[in-house]
Amino acid sequence: MLTNRQLFLRHVAQTSDEPFMLEIERAEGVYLYDPEGKEYIDLIAGISVSNLGHCHPRVVAAVQQQVAKYMHLMVYGEYVHYPQVKLSQLLCSLLPAQLDNVYLVNSGAEAAEGALKLAKRYTGRTEMIGFQNSYHGSTHGALSLIGDEYFRQAYRPLLPDVRHLPYNQIEGLAQITTRTACVIAEPIQAESGVTVPNRQFIQVLRKRCTEVGALLILDEIQTGFGRTGSFFAFEQFDIVPDILLLAKGMGGGMPIGAFVANREVMQTFTNNPYLGHITTFGGHPVCCAAAIATIQTLMETNYITEVKAKEALFHELLQHPLIHSIQSMGLLMAIHFENAQLNQAVVDLCATKGILTDWFLFADHCLRIAPPLIITEAEIKKVCAILLACIDEVDNK
Repeated sequence: MLTNRQLFLRHVAQTSDEPFMLEIERAEGVYLYDPEGKEYIDLIAGISVSNLGHCHPRVVAAVQQQVAKYMHLMVYGEYVHYPQVKLSQLLCSLLPAQLDNVYLVNSGAEAAEGALKLAKRYTGRTEMIGFQNSYHGSTHGALSLIGDEYFRQAYRPLLPDVRHLPYNQIEGLAQITTRTACVIAEPIQAESGVTVPNRQFIQVLRKRCTEVGALLILDEIQTGFGRTGSFFAFEQFDIVPDILLLAKGMGGGMPIGAFVANREVMQTFTNNPYLGHITTFGGHPVCCAAAIATIQTLMETNYITEVKAKEALFHELLQHPLIHSIQSMGLLMAIHFENAQLNQAVVDLCATKGILTDWFLFADHCLRIAPPLIITEAEIKKVCAILLACIDEVDNK
């Protein structure tokens, strides 16, 4: 009889020649467990997804209760689902008044696709601008806007009339003109090794988009729901986007995303053509129930207010000659090493010691730290001690 690992390699489509192949039987809090009961601390939260950790009791209860009522009924937007209504209302209550209309989807990439369509439809323009080293998803439109040619080159031709500007350079923003339908940006670039922009850059970007009538899309798929120390990272830059992209940490582990805009803007999807953007499973009631429980838990606890102190503790403890720098905003952190080989060796060794981390798509010399926000001070001290021991062991080989 074939093992699960063998069946995985035979029947599950692969995305690399060397998958990690870690088999997980259950998960709880910041911990994952393999079939033999070995414990791993998840230091990346499923890539910034499980902000409340794995199987948070409140999220599990919300899912169970909704499953017992109903699951899929009809394509998004046709029936009045309480979970969709409640979640949309809850999101809008956390956002500036002009972001008052929510379109629920299944993932971050879908949120990006919907927002790009919306910007073109609302403005009547075709040019779309992204930034170098940005990441917005792997679907065709999102891929057209990500800022790395290695990932784009095999799929050309992509969307036309797209350009990429250097990130965190104010001079390049003059290229945003009255031809531009939208500019899509991450408030903090994750996959470049956590690039935190100058505050002035973000504010000038907002001003330039307003001047020329281009819509500013902020991609908070990885930075939202407390990851950076506020519910949404844009709050720390004193700006408001025209369209906000959400996903990952929103659903407590369930697949859900959204793009949020002003109702006037979003209404353009209702005509010429009607059904201007549709999704079968977007806003799935069970996923919405999980998201409501996640957001309410974040609102009612101190997890977000504790993020900055936990970030500081990581910085304090992770001191080593081989660590060139640590770039971070909240609990989105990148340990910069000299090269990818050193980083990979540390990542691999950490896994054998029960610490799960990773690298970044456009910065393979950087080690990713993005734990569940519920991680405790004691757990931070534990993982930092193991990380430093692994760096020493790799250094001494």
